[in-house]
Amino acid sequence: MRTRWLVFLLAALGAAAGCRRQEVIKDYARPLPPGALGLRKITDPAELPDLKTAYASIDGSLDEALARSLAWMAKPSAARYFPAAGVTFEHAARSLAAFRKLLDTCASAADFEQRVLEDFDVYTSIGWDGNGTVLFTGYYAPVFNASKEQTVEYRYPLYTRPPDLEVDPATGETRGRRAGGALVPYATRAEIENSRMLAGRELVWLKDKFAAYVIHVNGSAKLVLPDGSVMYVGYAGNNGHPYTSVGDILVQEKKLDPDKKGLAAMRDFFAGNPAQADRYLHRNDRFVFFQEYASANWPAGSLGFKVTPERTLATDKSVFPRAGVTLVQTKIGGQDGGKRPFLRFMLDQDTGGAIRAPGRGDIYMGIGPKAEFLAGRQAEEGRLYYFFLKPKRM
Repeated sequence: MRTRWLVFLLAALGAAAGCRRQEVIKDYARPLPPGALGLRKITDPAELPDLKTAYASIDGSLDEALARSLAWMAKPSAARYFPAAGVTFEHAARSLAAFRKLLDTCASAADFEQRVLEDFDVYTSIGWDGNGTVLFTGYYAPVFNASKEQTVEYRYPLYTRPPDLEVDPATGETRGRRAGGALVPYATRAEIENSRMLAGRELVWLKDKFAAYVIHVNGSAKLVLPDGSVMYVGYAGNNGHPYTSVGDILVQEKKLDPDKKGLAAMRDFFAGNPAQADRYLHRNDRFVFFQEYASANWPAGSLGFKVTPERTLATDKSVFPRAGVTLVQTKIGGQDGGKRPFLRFMLDQDTGGAIRAPGRGDIYMGIGPKAEFLAGRQAEEGRLYYFFLKPKRM
């Protein structure tokens, strides 16, 4: 009898230990259920963000970013992207203008908080879990050497958007291409690169395959040409396929340390294993197309205008309204490697291949190596808020 009880006790203890070891799998890219909205209006004051503290982050860069969102809203084409998340175009445009006017006229942090709560409804992303949890990562604009001509040294192209790529004018989302009168999915990354189906549409050439891939991930780049001149390229569309994280695949296959799966670690891996580039990069089906930008309008986000460091946020534009005022609450890294609280008003001005569903957001960090360092270290949970005028203030 004692033996039977001992076996039972050991089994129970083992089961309990197993329960303790079990981890919750956080699916930040979990899609919205059909018909659901990614935003929820806050009705409990305890859920509101600390607006007085957020006020301290306001400076000229916010006004600059606001002006760009307002200029985009003034374009006739902007209205076609609404309603979004239950918000009409008129509501979004008036909210943006009212928020900028409030910034120009408020006298203090207390005055700002009072007027925001009087004039605006505050919404929160429902997050990946329905409780508002959002994973905030970072992105940047890289700088590479490149050539407008293919040479022995420069062999890896960026392509312009193909004419047979169909895009939904209401959402900006890729629909596919026509084949025999039917709409079919566009080719994957592997199909495009293996078939050379876009030959003749090369915009510029890079020295190595991973450099071109980094530009695909970040959506824009500053390119230094052999004669010393500079070319700026930015996002012009994608093939409509879902994004797959190559970094996650490399971790799963034990090629990278789980704590070091950023672009720097991936660059080192492919520099030492160039023959494996296609094997891994082709597992991300999403392929991005590019166009040249004027220096004054670069780096440009998916809305077609210049993005602002730590003021531009990339989100899933099938979930959230474009160009609106947001407040991001999370932690962010510094050049010293530490983390600091981040509570900052931003504008929803961009998107990204990996930024899908209400549980993801991407903070634009800037241009070049320092920004790359910050973007590569950024992966923190937080909350995402949006501000829209109360109906009575319309």
